[in-house]
Parts: sequence; C-alpha cells; structure tokens
Amino acid sequence: MGSEVEREIKLPYHSPAAARRAVVEAGATPLRARRLQNDCLLDRATEPLCGRHHTLRVRVEGDRAFVTFKGSPALGKTKVREELETTVGDGALVLRLFERLGFDVWFRYQKYREEFRLGDLVIAVDETPIGTFVELEGSEEDILSMAKTLERPASDFVLDSYLALFRTLRAAQGLSATHMLFDEP
Repeated sequence: MGSEVEREIKLPYHSPAAARRAVVEAGATPLRARRLQNDCLLDRATEPLCGRHHTLRVRVEGDRAFVTFKGSPALGKTKVREELETTVGDGALVLRLFERLGFDVWFRYQKYREEFRLGDLVIAVDETPIGTFVELEGSEEDILSMAKTLERPASDFVLDSYLALFRTLRAAQGLSATHMLFDEP
C-alpha cells in the first residue's frame, strides 16, 4: 500500500478453472482466497479527474475497504501508471465523505478475484460479468516471463481497464447496462 508504480497486463481465458489451472501449473502459489470485489469509480463535475486520465476508486471486499488513486497510464508492452492506495475502515462512509466533497459514483463494477504469487509477481484470476482474465502485476521482466510461461504471445495482452472492456462489449452488443455487475439471483 502507499505510493508505487503499477505495471500490469490482462490475459483473457475461457473459464476461471482454465485460468486457475494455468497459473498453478506455472508454479504460482495461493496468496489470497477468492472474494467478491465491489468497485466504485468517482469523479466530479468541476475539474473532472477523467479529463486528465486519472481514476479515483473505492473498493469494498467483505469487511475490508480501499481508496485508490491511479494516474495517467503509459502504454508500452505493459500498462504503467502511478497508484496510491490505502485501506479505510468503512467503505460506505468514505463514499459518503467523497460525495460531500463533490464526487459522485459514475461507474460500478464487480469481480471475483483470487490472487497468487510467483516471486515478486502478483497474479490475479478475475471472474467478471464480461469474462475471465488473468492479471499479471509486477516488473515488466516478470510479466513478460510469466506470459511466456503461460504460452501467451504479446498479441493476447490486454492493456485496457475493465471500464474500457465493458464499454467496448456494451457498444458491440448494443447493451443498455450502465454498470458491470453480476446478475442478482
């Protein structure tokens, strides 16, 4: 947590089981169990963050919550950007606080995430309403090495955010959903 540079790629998989199997067979070990993450992106009407390609996110997963700022992405072989993140005690209260400061939730998305580790590389298996992805986060060398181990060429690398992927799918399929959420039972 704190100030750091985030470097990552996503790799699409046809199922969570296939993604998990590939990650484990590559030698990664479990880091954090599968859990639901509820993410809210916030912005303001005056001097919006999105105009500078910045992101403010509140994430709630069970009884844990996080506030994250992400800077403008630089794209190369991987996506690189500043990331400032801290835990907070009460995600709902933090959302209300940001609303009082002029920020509104404009996009919500969910995913089930399970995390693994291989050396310094953090590997997430993300099950989302738009598909399954393996996210590799670490040094460029570690990311490229793991992608090679997973037998995935650079043409498979996804550098887009889940928001961008959702918008592309929504436009292609003519969907009316405004948020990327799992269907309620």
